[in-house]
Amino acid sequence: MLDDLDYWVTQKANIDKVDCKPFGIQGSPLSILREDQLLDEVSGNKLRKLLPNLMAAKAQGINRIVTFGGAYSNHIAATAAAGQRFGFDTLGLIRGEELSERVKDNPTLHRARERGMELKFLSRAEYRRRSEEDFLNTLEQEFGPCMLVPEGGSNDLAKEGVAQMLRDLPNKYRIICTPIGSGGTMAGLLKGANKDQEIWGFSALKGIDFNTQLSEYGQGIQRKIFDQYHFGGYAKANNDLIQFINNFKAVTGIPLDPIYTGKMIFGLIDFLSKNPKIDLADILVIHTGGLQGILGFNKGNETLINIQ
Repeated sequence: MLDDLDYWVTQKANIDKVDCKPFGIQGSPLSILREDQLLDEVSGNKLRKLLPNLMAAKAQGINRIVTFGGAYSNHIAATAAAGQRFGFDTLGLIRGEELSERVKDNPTLHRARERGMELKFLSRAEYRRRSEEDFLNTLEQEFGPCMLVPEGGSNDLAKEGVAQMLRDLPNKYRIICTPIGSGGTMAGLLKGANKDQEIWGFSALKGIDFNTQLSEYGQGIQRKIFDQYHFGGYAKANNDLIQFINNFKAVTGIPLDPIYTGKMIFGLIDFLSKNPKIDLADILVIHTGGLQGILGFNKGNETLINIQ
């Protein structure tokens, strides 16, 4: 199973061409990189981030991956699925001790446990220490030899994995679009971009200064941060977003999640409608996956994403 890692490092996702006229956008089709179609639940940016970490663990003879996440974390789901697929033990350190009694009612955590991940629930005070060196040293002593991967998977190895993905794509795209959560994927894209490319990031969070956070990456690479399409903050949505996601799926056949990709495509379509001179042929949208989050979102909201 470990030999499978080398194969997936080299795999490229298909690029779908989407007619945007039904959404009021004229011109060329929009190109969408279907990273969501790679390797099921380990798809998208989570796969690109995890693969270099798993390769490093393999090289060091480490068989256990320890990482952090919240109740509906795409990263937790992807790490559990990757561990099962590639033969690693996985441990998820989960924010919120109260969740320990509700695993069966939580689609993400239940599925992670089914895929062999051990779950350890931390108090919120403990969880806030997840980046402190002494706390991480304590975890290594408790769990033995392991690869500690941060929340969201966004360490240096992960960013290089995303950068390499972009370097392997056709250079004809001038504008690369991505959702932003932890900022790791956009950091990787800025690292991997060439001087003629521009990275557009659509924030899924409210009140985060990603311009400052990402300033050290991609010196000289143009970037644009859209912070007006977060719909109230992380995992927040309204009827406009839900209806857009369901309509986009009905028209194009492409599913979007309400946490990241739905907000990005909604924002991009809105921006393009106000800037009709932009040539869609210049744009590549990265579908970063995260579709497992739909189940958790639907469970906690009255307005549902159509998953049929």
